[in-house]
Amino acid sequence: MNLPFLSAQHLDAFILILLRVSAIIVTIPVIAEAVVPVRVKASLSIIVAVILFPMIAPKIPPTANIHMVQLVFLMIGEVLIGLTIGFVARLVFAGIRLAGDIIGFQMGFSVANVIDPMSNQMVSIITELQYLIAVLVFLSMNAHHMFFQAIVQSYAVVAPLSFHFTGQLMQVIFDVSRDIFIIGVKISAPIMAVMIFTNVALGVVARTVPQMNIFIVGFPLQIALGLIFLGLTTPLFIRIVEGLFQGLQGKILTMMRLM
Repeated sequence: MNLPFLSAQHLDAFILILLRVSAIIVTIPVIAEAVVPVRVKASLSIIVAVILFPMIAPKIPPTANIHMVQLVFLMIGEVLIGLTIGFVARLVFAGIRLAGDIIGFQMGFSVANVIDPMSNQMVSIITELQYLIAVLVFLSMNAHHMFFQAIVQSYAVVAPLSFHFTGQLMQVIFDVSRDIFIIGVKISAPIMAVMIFTNVALGVVARTVPQMNIFIVGFPLQIALGLIFLGLTTPLFIRIVEGLFQGLQGKILTMMRLM
C-alpha cells in the first residue's frame, strides 16, 4: 500500500524535512547520547518527519528548477538550522560539566576519573554526578518537549530553503558560547569559596604549627568539606539548572528569528 502523501514527486520535499528534523533530534540532550542506539534516533527522525510532512510539504518551493549545486547548499542550510537549535542546549550541559571539573579540581578529585556511559569518555566523579542530576532535572521538567515544539516552530519562523547565516546570528552564538564559563563559575562559586577559605586556614595553621603535616591533614579535610557543602548547595544547583532550562526556549526562538 502506497501512502498518498509520499509519492515519488514528493520524495525531495520529504528529504528536506527529514534533514532538519534529524539534525535537531541528534543534538537533543539525552537522546543524542552515545547510549541511545542509532536506529532509535533514525526511527524517531523518520516518524516525526512523516507526521510533519502533510503540513510542511505545501510550503516547500519546487526544487526542479533549482541548480544542483545551489540545492546542495540549501540542504546544508536545513541541517544547520537543526544543529543550531540543538547547539544551545548542548552548551548548557557543557557549562554544567565545566562546573563539575572546577569543583573536582578544587576538592582534589582531578585524578579520580570514571567512564561516562553517555559519552564513553573519562570524566571527573563530581562532573559525572552533577551531569546526571542535571539530566534528571531536564527530564523531570519535560525540557526535551521544547525541542519537538521547536521543530514545528522552526518551520513557522524559518521557511524551508530560506536559511541565512547573518552576522547577528553569529554574535548570538558567541554570546551563548560565552555563557559556558558564566554557568561554570556560577554553579561552582560556593564550593570554590569554601575551598579558598579552607586553603587560607590551612596556610595559617602551617605557619603557626610547623610540626603538623599539613598535606596529610589538608587533603581529607578538603574532600570532606567539599562533599558536605556540595550536598548543602544541591538545592541551589537544581534551582540554577531549572532556570537555565527554562531560558532555553527564548534563546532558541531568538536564534531562529535571526536565521
